[in-house]
Amino acid sequence: MSVAIHNQRELPMPDLPERIKKMHSRDTAVAWAFVIGLWLAITFVALATWNLAPSGSARIALLIGGATILVLNTAAIVAMLRHYREDRDFMYGLDIKFLDLARAQKKR
Repeated sequence: MSVAIHNQRELPMPDLPERIKKMHSRDTAVAWAFVIGLWLAITFVALATWNLAPSGSARIALLIGGATILVLNTAAIVAMLRHYREDRDFMYGLDIKFLDLARAQKKR
């Protein structure tokens, strides 16, 4: 059990590595759910509006635009997750410290 000291008070942080792992796993799952949702939404819109495009070249332009959005957003989220993994202990450790501090102050 580690202890964080803030303003001369000690706040218990039971099993900090396990809490960090849980927060990171949850954030990773939400990010991948967003990516899957985005791919499903773009695919649905492409299929639902396919017949509304005035020409074949318009369809190709819309497909290229949609694919670009999917690829760039997916790449951005993968990069974000990589960064989170690299700095996981620092970032989530700070989050947990301040969440515990806020919870302790709220109880007073």
